[in-house]
Amino acid sequence: MNLLDILTVESIRAPLAASDKRGVIDELVDVLAVNKRVVDAAALKEAVWTREQTRTTGIGHGLAIPHGKAPGLPALAMAIGKPAKPMDFQAIDGQPVRLVVLLASPPDRTSDHIQALARISRLMTMDDFRSRIYEAQSALEIFELIRSQERSG
Repeated sequence: MNLLDILTVESIRAPLAASDKRGVIDELVDVLAVNKRVVDAAALKEAVWTREQTRTTGIGHGLAIPHGKAPGLPALAMAIGKPAKPMDFQAIDGQPVRLVVLLASPPDRTSDHIQALARISRLMTMDDFRSRIYEAQSALEIFELIRSQERSG
């Protein structure tokens, strides 16, 4: 799974306008909708929010990966948002979140969905990569960090 297959620079928002969990999820889904990556934004927002209510996707080390499956998605899609300042996402380690990676997939793409989640998690376990992406100030800078990592890995 290469993240460049499901991410474009236009799908990255740095900084995010929203400062709360629901607002961030809605903003990132809207980014995908504007870029024609999702047809039914309302259904995806509901799917991601429902999943978030089940268990937090704030997985620790400053990262949250809200995700959901919804009809009306032609393919797997990813949006990334960097909060203007670290925010509470009820992360499992109690630490504020510094990067939010939203993953959306059609209901029938479970394997690809799991592979993408695993790839994001693996990237973010690399201390150097994580610190550089948290320091990034623009969508292009975030995209280039991911592109560089995907090409080398």
